[in-house]
Amino acid sequence: MIAVTSRNEGNMATDQGKYVRYTPEQVEALERVYCECPKPSSLRRQQLIRECPILSNIEPKQIKVWFQNRRCREKQRKESSQLQTVNRKLMSMNKLLLEENTRLQKQVTQLVYDNSYLRQRTQNVALATMHTYCESVVTNFHHHLISQHKPRDSTPVGLMSIAEETLTEFLSKATGTTFEWIQMPGMKPGPDSVGTIAISHGCTGVVAARACAFVGLETTKVAEILKDRLSWCRDCRSLEANNVMLTANNETIEVLYMQVYAPTTLAPAQDFWLLRYTKILEDNSLVVCQRSVNSMQGGPSMPPMEHFVRAEMLPSGYLIRPCDDGGSMIYIIDHFDFQSSSMPEVIRPLYESSTRLAQSTTITALHHLRQISYESSYPTTFTPWGRQPAALRALSHRLSRGFNEAVNGFPDDGWSIIPNDVVDDVTVLLNSSPRKMMTLNLGNTDGSSSSSSSVLCATASILLQNISPPVLLSYLREHRSEWADSDIDAYSAAAVKAAPRTSAASDCGSSVGPVILTPVPTLCHEEYLEVVKLEGICYHQETLFPCQLYLLQLCNGLNNNSTGTCSELIFAPVDASCADDAPLLPSGFRVISLDSDMDTSTPNRTLDLASAIGVESMGIQASDEYSHNCGSGGKSVMTIAFQFAFENHHIERVVSMARQYIHNIKASVKKLALILSPSHLGSHDNLCMPHGSTEGDTLARCISESYRVYSGSELLESSTDGSDSLLKMLWHHSNAILCCTTTAIPVLTFANKAGLEMLQTTLVDLQNTTLESIFMEEGRKAICREFPHTIQQAVDWPGFVCLQGGLCVSSNGRSISYEKVIAWKVLDEGGNAQCTCFMFVNWCHIV
Repeated sequence: MIAVTSRNEGNMATDQGKYVRYTPEQVEALERVYCECPKPSSLRRQQLIRECPILSNIEPKQIKVWFQNRRCREKQRKESSQLQTVNRKLMSMNKLLLEENTRLQKQVTQLVYDNSYLRQRTQNVALATMHTYCESVVTNFHHHLISQHKPRDSTPVGLMSIAEETLTEFLSKATGTTFEWIQMPGMKPGPDSVGTIAISHGCTGVVAARACAFVGLETTKVAEILKDRLSWCRDCRSLEANNVMLTANNETIEVLYMQVYAPTTLAPAQDFWLLRYTKILEDNSLVVCQRSVNSMQGGPSMPPMEHFVRAEMLPSGYLIRPCDDGGSMIYIIDHFDFQSSSMPEVIRPLYESSTRLAQSTTITALHHLRQISYESSYPTTFTPWGRQPAALRALSHRLSRGFNEAVNGFPDDGWSIIPNDVVDDVTVLLNSSPRKMMTLNLGNTDGSSSSSSSVLCATASILLQNISPPVLLSYLREHRSEWADSDIDAYSAAAVKAAPRTSAASDCGSSVGPVILTPVPTLCHEEYLEVVKLEGICYHQETLFPCQLYLLQLCNGLNNNSTGTCSELIFAPVDASCADDAPLLPSGFRVISLDSDMDTSTPNRTLDLASAIGVESMGIQASDEYSHNCGSGGKSVMTIAFQFAFENHHIERVVSMARQYIHNIKASVKKLALILSPSHLGSHDNLCMPHGSTEGDTLARCISESYRVYSGSELLESSTDGSDSLLKMLWHHSNAILCCTTTAIPVLTFANKAGLEMLQTTLVDLQNTTLESIFMEEGRKAICREFPHTIQQAVDWPGFVCLQGGLCVSSNGRSISYEKVIAWKVLDEGGNAQCTCFMFVNWCHIV
């Protein structure tokens, strides 16, 4: 035993009842290694002992125990810090609740007094006097209306008057009872929630949303972030200050012009003229409120802009209250009149839904604040890609805004429509602007823009029925080969590389199924980035050569438990490095629900204010706020936009290719939407766990009991609280489990989640897959050698066998290795052979 005295009692390891005390020098050496690698391997620990003479008298096992203890202490410190953060938020929320309760009590007292006074006055007034009084009231009200709509000039006094009115109306919405707020449908309160989200109830012609949340940032920082709308609202195309005025009290009045992208090609974009007022209240709360203005209210006299519909923002903004222990409590009000009557009738639900407003704007603002707070608290955090979260956020922002630009195709961005001789629902646009070419590095070697290169964009929209947006886009993501043209994938990837390329689409080859590398959340709700690798053969100048194509892919709202109002699958070709400043030419899909009942909820539902405690420090993954499943889906609109970089002498071929490509994609999507619709799937869901049913539970029970009978061990371990069903445990089992029929040609009938991922298929397509087709030659020989009567005569088969490791193949032709395969006969409740079950242990795709 080494008995070296040290003042650090925490640096103590145990080995068979003995204690080891480390010297400060030894602790310093171990700490250096811990910072580089918190969990060193056995070889690394032995190397450490050899390289550090001061550790030579310590056994490797004791070094291992030290690292275990060090990781445990680090975890305890993090948990303690997180609990302290939650406690501070709870104290802040409690204080605000007490203030809100006091305010409401005063308001109730005042209302009771006013009601009693008016009732007494009504009883004492004579009818004749009442008649005169009514005339006077009407006259005064008429004069009030005239004065309210009286034009005001754009002098500082006039703008200040508008600003004060805006502030009063905004505060009445944020903390008063101007609106009847109801909890947003699907909202799941809890400490991991981003905040308390409410929508307006009973408002006609306008939409409104309200949010309350705690963020770990100072009030001025929160205001600075939210005022920079371009940094967090991806629907915002531009925001320019037309006039800025500072008052004597250090208040700011701004006149702004804002443009907003249209979410689909079926709708026009919108613009706003706004007055924004920033002020610090007496209680040190900071207010940023804004509203639309026009020439009658002191705003600039601007005619309507071409390609834009002038919409109205009613008094909205942010109330930011400082908290004693740091951080801020923020109230957000978004109140709009999107002029839905000017929109095509089929997409009016997009502009009449307060739920969609809350998700696209209000919740987005809270998530952005949560990201900034997390990054400020953990500046050294890196994602699995080895990059900081801010870099991934910037990439996802560029993808989304690039897709919005392609969908809208504004002339001032350089886009012009290529006419077509026939009526076609596919729009093709051309962009040859130098700014666009320089953005994509499609320039000459001297740095100037190339006059021989252009970008083409083909767009279209489809109206879909009875399909869930997350389900459809998840299928498109996982089964790219069913809709994508591999030749065009290869051409698109080659066209945006820095190296010059003169070939057209016909010079590129085909690729095999996609390999999706590590998906990384961007800290936004249900959003993550991933790199998709396409491997195949390219041919150029009569030469064949292997190639690897990479796509940077943004997935948003593809979770089956999402609200389903908007789902996006946006991607852009990149090189293998996927640099932060890589040129991006985004293409993809956006599906938006058109259900008119998105705002349906119970008005009397109590808002859970405690759910506003956002826990930014709990980790990088966004919380699951919405507990309801998106279900079967209803009406929705899909927007398709694909961009292609090309050289101008190929324009006719590329235009024809793009039109035909979009038509092919539309045909594939319509076919898939029909297949994935609930009416076609029946009781099966091809992308998520089968719904609980008697048949499914019975199958899971028979599989588990048969395995226990033959092997003597448990296949499915029961959960400690007994809340998980056997079907759910079977579905989420780590090994791939497949079931097949006992017919002469066995066909697969069921696979758990791991099995579907292994075979790269769905429960629908699984029904057409034979057992023989997934095994390679050696695997088929092993089946015949080990149990020749397994399939044809299942009754005569002993019932259990274990095969050695080997290779099999997925539905996309991708090789799969596995450590071993366990097969057993599944007996029903009557003891008869029901099917044969195969479990692939420790399988993996071969890249």
